[in-house]
Amino acid sequence: MTQKEVAERLFVSDKAVSKWETGASIPDTALLIPLSELLGVTVTELLMCRRQASQQPMDAKAVEDVVKTAIAYSKKDGKRVWRSCGWWPLWYVLSLLLGMAELLLSLRLEIPMESVQTAVLLGAVFGAWFCFFARKDLPRFYDENRIYGIMDGPFRMNVPGLRFSNRNWPHILTVGRIWSCTVMAALPAFCMGLWWMWPVVWPQMELSVMLGTTLGGLFAPLYVVGKRFE
Repeated sequence: MTQKEVAERLFVSDKAVSKWETGASIPDTALLIPLSELLGVTVTELLMCRRQASQQPMDAKAVEDVVKTAIAYSKKDGKRVWRSCGWWPLWYVLSLLLGMAELLLSLRLEIPMESVQTAVLLGAVFGAWFCFFARKDLPRFYDENRIYGIMDGPFRMNVPGLRFSNRNWPHILTVGRIWSCTVMAALPAFCMGLWWMWPVVWPQMELSVMLGTTLGGLFAPLYVVGKRFE
C-alpha cells in the first residue's frame, strides 16, 4: 500500500503519511483505530510497533505499557533545541560570519579552496540543524528499540553500530555543534596557513584535508561519545 493510498483512505495528506514513516511526527489519536484497521493490525500492535505473539490476555504491565504509549502518542511533537541550548545559536552565527570573512579573504588572495568552501557549507547546514532545529528529546521508541540512525524530517544520519537514544542524544548534539562551529570558524584559516607554508603541494592536500575534517572530524568523535553514553 502506497503513501498516497493510505492518505486517501484516512483523508490526510501524503506529506503527513511520509512524516509518520520517517518518525518526524505521529498520527493523531483519532486516527489510531482506522489506521490499525487499514494496516490489518490491532491498535495494541500499532502502539507497540510489533506483532503480538498470541491472542492470550496481556498482563497488567503490558496493559500499562500500552496506555503509556497511547498517552505519549497524544502529545505534540518534541521541542526543538534552539530554546534550550544556551549560547550555541549565537556561537553558530558568529562562526558562520567569521568563516564567510575568511573565505572572502582567500578569494582575494587567490587561494584555491573550493573543497574547503564545500566543507564550510556542510558545517553551516549541519550546524543549523544541531543548534536550532534538532529535537531536544528523541521519541520514546528510540529508547525501547535498537535504532542506528536519526530520521527527523528531511534530515538523515546513520551511524552503523551506534544506537541512538535519549541517553546519548544530548552528547551527540554537543559533538555536532562543536564540529560545525569549528569547521566554519577555523577550517578556512587553518587551510590558508597550510597554503602559506606549502603553496606548491596545497592543491594535492586540499581534498584530503576536507575529507578528514568533514568525515573523520565529525563521525569519529560522534561515534566515540555516542558509544560511551550508549
